[in-house]
Amino acid sequence: MLTFSEFAELCQIVEKISSTLEKTARIAVFIREIEDEDDLYNAVLFLQGRIYPEWSERDLGVGVGLIYEAMRIATGIDRKTIENLIREKGDFGLAAEELVKKKTQTLLFREELTVKKLREIFDEISSLEGGGSQKKKILLLSELYSLCSPIEARYLTRLILREMRLGIGEGIIRDAIGKAFGIESEIVERAYMITNDFGKVAVEAKNGGKQALLSLRITPHIPVKMMLAQVAESLEEATREIKELGVEWKFDGSRVQIHYADGRVTIYSRRLENVTNALPDIVSEIKRCVRENVILDGEVIAVKDGRPMPFQHVLRRFRRKHGVSRMVEEIPLKVYLYDILYDDGEVIDLPLKERRTRLISAIGESDAVKVAEQIVTSDVDVIQQEFDRAIQAGHEGLMLKNLESRYIPGKRGKNWLKLKATMETLDLVVVGGEWGEGKRSNLISSFELACLDEYGGLLRVGKVATGFTDEDLEELTELFKPEIEYQEGKRIVFNPKYVFEVAYQEIQKSPKYESGYALRFPRFVRLRDDKSVEEADTIERVARLYEVQFRSKGGS
Repeated sequence: MLTFSEFAELCQIVEKISSTLEKTARIAVFIREIEDEDDLYNAVLFLQGRIYPEWSERDLGVGVGLIYEAMRIATGIDRKTIENLIREKGDFGLAAEELVKKKTQTLLFREELTVKKLREIFDEISSLEGGGSQKKKILLLSELYSLCSPIEARYLTRLILREMRLGIGEGIIRDAIGKAFGIESEIVERAYMITNDFGKVAVEAKNGGKQALLSLRITPHIPVKMMLAQVAESLEEATREIKELGVEWKFDGSRVQIHYADGRVTIYSRRLENVTNALPDIVSEIKRCVRENVILDGEVIAVKDGRPMPFQHVLRRFRRKHGVSRMVEEIPLKVYLYDILYDDGEVIDLPLKERRTRLISAIGESDAVKVAEQIVTSDVDVIQQEFDRAIQAGHEGLMLKNLESRYIPGKRGKNWLKLKATMETLDLVVVGGEWGEGKRSNLISSFELACLDEYGGLLRVGKVATGFTDEDLEELTELFKPEIEYQEGKRIVFNPKYVFEVAYQEIQKSPKYESGYALRFPRFVRLRDDKSVEEADTIERVARLYEVQFRSKGGS
């Protein structure tokens, strides 16, 4: 039986390793030696900083405030002291480790915390709802902290906050599973892309090896990683690379994957979060217009007076948990469908032109459910005219697709290209902020931004304080309050959970931030609630954009 202490010891070792290959090798040895399937499943998920798969409806519902209270009860140390320690350490996990060391009582016969016991308590916490649930969660969390050694407290806290700080991305987990069980990384990756659950992939690999992973198939109501597009450098380049293009409008909405099977509809966002309950109008239209036993890919947009509303309106619908019926009236939605992944069986290996034929046959259109229009051409002038039409209709631009391409889950490549009219933007993680002044003193009025390093760590690149309306700041303040780790005067440090799309005038070299770069005149474009932190832009992309910009200005 795997103890949490053994898991924490591995984390402590891996955290100190800078080499990707060495991290991979350490993890491979660790997971290969786990005998129990449940322990293996849990350990692999926990290493990623996940308690449940990304797409699962289960969630702890534990914010920073509950952790503060649980720590206070478990250690007997007041909240102010805890806040000061977190500020000093700059890491909730290290602060928790120190707090457990400082406990006044010494537990000589502390019950050993196992990974299974931890899973049981997590499941109990996630099942709590209604009156009194917060108090029960605090008691269960304080019980966990009372069982923890200092090092266990560090990684328990980070796990709950989904910020393990181990530098373990999907690539390392993929390669570690392959190395542990003697399977090519490409096969492990495909299995992950269609299950979105590395825990399941590890268990299948252990039990059945390569053949077990190859036999995995797309299953309705388990989301598949969405195929991604690459930015087209130019229209001319796109038509040179792909001889016969399927040209579609690029909608300014939110990506969805719709599963309709077994009499029920499940809708997942781009982040693979289940948003079905927030979209009852789309669910009913799908049941009315779509043939059953399919998985569809498309875009939801908000529409008013025949024109698309800003992207943020769609996100308000997605985030809505109460008063959904009122929001249905306020923000009417349409869904444009442009691909099919499952049609009484997996069809992702068929070329796009065949998938589109199947898509059209599966859909009976209505005002709210449409098949995205597509023209087939390689004529630059025709594509330019279509681009102008899309912009005039209030959309972002065009998607240019290779009609011979397979649907490759989770991959970004030149088979799908996006052509946009907007200026260059970056998707950056929000790691901090500041309270405003005067009439905005109760609002967070500026936000600190970071890109990803090669290990998934965060490197700051600046702050953004423009582009927000008062309504934006009110909504964002409410959204970010539960993620506040600590405050120092007006400055706030957040648990990194959300991504902003930010425009800028240029990128500059700067010693002020650890990234080595700073954004000049950054401007908030929108909250990318559809993107996870792992999908934010990397330091590599920031550096590349800087070089392109430098060359265009005549640098050498």
